[in-house]
Amino acid sequence: MSRILSVDVGAGTLDVLYYDTRSGEHYKAVVQSPVVGIAREAEASAGKLLILGSEMGGGAVSRVLRERARTTEVVLSGSAAATVHHDPDRVRSAGLRVVDDGEARRLAESHEYTVLRFCDLEAERLERIVTGFGVPFCFDIVAVCAQDHGTAPAGVSQLDYRHECFRAALERRPAPEALLYRADEVPPEMSRLRSIVQGARALPTQEVYVMDSGMAAILGASLDPRATGKSKLLVMDIATSHTVGAALEAGELNGFFEYHTRDICLERLEELLRTLTDGKLEHARVVSEGGHGAYLRRAFGFDRTELILATGPKRKLVENSRLPIVLGAPLGDNMMTGTAGLLEALRRRKGLDPISYA
Repeated sequence: MSRILSVDVGAGTLDVLYYDTRSGEHYKAVVQSPVVGIAREAEASAGKLLILGSEMGGGAVSRVLRERARTTEVVLSGSAAATVHHDPDRVRSAGLRVVDDGEARRLAESHEYTVLRFCDLEAERLERIVTGFGVPFCFDIVAVCAQDHGTAPAGVSQLDYRHECFRAALERRPAPEALLYRADEVPPEMSRLRSIVQGARALPTQEVYVMDSGMAAILGASLDPRATGKSKLLVMDIATSHTVGAALEAGELNGFFEYHTRDICLERLEELLRTLTDGKLEHARVVSEGGHGAYLRRAFGFDRTELILATGPKRKLVENSRLPIVLGAPLGDNMMTGTAGLLEALRRRKGLDPISYA
């Protein structure tokens, strides 16, 4: 085993890392995310819209579809509709029409609609990127990370349910790589990751793994060379859509928090770092503020923190911080945080030789 393709599907960018574990040869690219590209296609299209495909990241594309439905018909297949919401009635309440997948295919043949396809992994596009590296489009492993809110039971908060799933995995194994799943291990409630698995199986690879992007980013940020030899770390990935912060102690995850980046300011972020390390972080408060939630297992105390490190495309947020925050770059690239985390999670899972992330 040597050829690994790691892909981080974000709200703003698609980050791609090719790594050969035998030679150390690696190539990387940062390009526009699928959700941004499809949203722009929808905006530029004319007439009625028909959406096929599978569940993918929503965000920009969901907003465009809701806006478009005010003036023209927008139809989604049942599989694609989960992108907007897992409850079809919520999708319909936004003015969108939902039909079963078979009917959606028949409508596509009528040529009455502009047809778009939802998919987090665009095989032809990935092939162009990878062959542009000058290497064959063929892999031993394809690993993909993305954020999956999960499908909660009726009457249960989606965010509470997602974090309970995380809590169960982390209490069995308190490390970010606990959220790495082989294709046949993905929990049934992680519907977006399961859709990604189906897309990845169409790629020329022997194995497929998926992981939550927040956990991949936490692990990736900790791989910055300046973290070497440090036991008590605070790491942040301040990404286009989400900001995640975590406390790591001797490689174990003590706790983390997650917010929409647009909803967090520098002062609150600094406060969260202190409450996380001092053992005062509260999931309920984070959710009440519009955050995605928090998890706390134990605390080492803010005054004992050896390094505070920030990565992510929006890390400019912390440039005027009063805290001694350093800017991280695993593999020498701030944008490779998630893909580096995926690679390291695989390395640990497979028992491969150590990798230098300098």
